[in-house]
Amino acid sequence: MKEFAVYETRKNRSEAETLAWAENFAKTLAQGSVIALFGTLGAGKTVISRGICRGLGFTGQVNSPTYTIVHEYPNLSLPIYHLDLYRLPPHADLEEIGIDYYASQKGVTLIEWPERLDSEELLTHKISISIADDETRVIEVSKRKNDG
Repeated sequence: MKEFAVYETRKNRSEAETLAWAENFAKTLAQGSVIALFGTLGAGKTVISRGICRGLGFTGQVNSPTYTIVHEYPNLSLPIYHLDLYRLPPHADLEEIGIDYYASQKGVTLIEWPERLDSEELLTHKISISIADDETRVIEVSKRKNDG
């Protein structure tokens, strides 16, 4: 089992600050990045997803795909696959929705509610968001350790 190492912890004091941070974070991502977004309802997972999409050049509306499970933004230099696993039952067959397919594409995959995953094997990054107060969020970013 591969391990993750925390490489950034920060406090963002507004949604705008979180959005700007996520736009900059997106510029560090490579083809094949799979980012898990952990946090309670309202923590800011979709705000971070929106910022990452903007940072990768998507200019349209970004909403959480809670009911559709997946939103695809294909016409970018790095296509984006945004998944929300919230409505899936525990132990759902994620192969059925194509999670392996999305994670293996030459783009960036964002996964909200990754607690539904059976394994972290597909992940390259984990972002944990916790609510400090109405506006402030504590964000911890972990990256998969290299095999070497």
